[in-house]
Amino acid sequence: MILFVNDESIFLISSGFTRLFLVLLDKQVCTSRFWFNYRHVANSLSVYRSVKRLGIPDSHIVLMLADDMACNHRNPKPATVFSHKNIELNVYGDDVEVDYRGYEVTVENFLRVLTGRLPSSTPRSKRLLSDDRSNILIYLTGHGGNGFLKFQDSEEISNVELADAFEQMWQKRRYNELLFIIDTCQGASMYERFYSPNIMALASSQVGEDSLSHQPDLAIGVHLMDRYTFYLLEFLEDIHPASKANMNDLFKVCPKSQCVSTPGHRTDLFQRDPGSVLITDFFGSVRKVEITTEVVNLTDPIEQVDESPANGEAREEMYSYVDQLPVSEIIHQKPKQKDWHPPDGFILGLWTLILLVFFKTYGVKHLKHIF
Repeated sequence: MILFVNDESIFLISSGFTRLFLVLLDKQVCTSRFWFNYRHVANSLSVYRSVKRLGIPDSHIVLMLADDMACNHRNPKPATVFSHKNIELNVYGDDVEVDYRGYEVTVENFLRVLTGRLPSSTPRSKRLLSDDRSNILIYLTGHGGNGFLKFQDSEEISNVELADAFEQMWQKRRYNELLFIIDTCQGASMYERFYSPNIMALASSQVGEDSLSHQPDLAIGVHLMDRYTFYLLEFLEDIHPASKANMNDLFKVCPKSQCVSTPGHRTDLFQRDPGSVLITDFFGSVRKVEITTEVVNLTDPIEQVDESPANGEAREEMYSYVDQLPVSEIIHQKPKQKDWHPPDGFILGLWTLILLVFFKTYGVKHLKHIF
């Protein structure tokens, strides 16, 4: 139990909560390193923003981005990354803490973060400081295939290596429950080899299927997100700290009619019923806080207070939360009208047409009068 005391009240926080950690990976330095993989960085930053909104602090997040799209010279809006074509919500923001970037995003560093086998000089911000009470969410996005995920187009991690890393985590008591989400082609192949307990896995596509992009933006020249992550985030925008939505609701995100691919999930290794697992068990940090003005004697054992309602009357607990940024409204807006600019090659095509008309009318012998 954690105790905070001020001049007026005593705040008691029960020790029954689990510590939540998040490993966010943009898993293809060669893929997301290049401008045409803008969407993979936007995927990771969007999930990063969602979990921070639900209460997970940066000290419990390890964020790996293989390229800095915000500072890319081809970015028409420097220092920004957008995940929707309305260009209303900058997911890069002012408080993004990237722990591993560029060439630091390697298979070796990823596995070292998971297993805790890091050099002693590694700062705490680059470590996964979890234990056997920790719930961990691992989100991967990038280019992959049947049984592998690319890193920087120069190396790849296999589903066997990933499964063995999770087993090491379990043996070293580095997690209580683990939620694995991957958005890549043939994503379901990455969780086929898992064998450690208390792991729940979701993927954007089945073996033999591609995971498709979404939200093309003509001004930037690339797609802004992947389909599965887009609808995942649309679902998360309706989640608040007191939400009762469970994992069965998450499994219904992005059906084939929307994703085109077939999302999959695996729950046989998980000990709890997915219907009893709240979304906030992994995507948020919720702690029960009791405020009391009574004197608490710390020398005697603290007795549990019977909170059962008197006379059988149902007890209603009222919650209120500050207004959040209306992202769910923003993403359903129609795109703003942009200033018209001639498409690439328009001017060249126009001059070609003028010259053809001139040759047709006057012939080549009058060409000298032009120059």
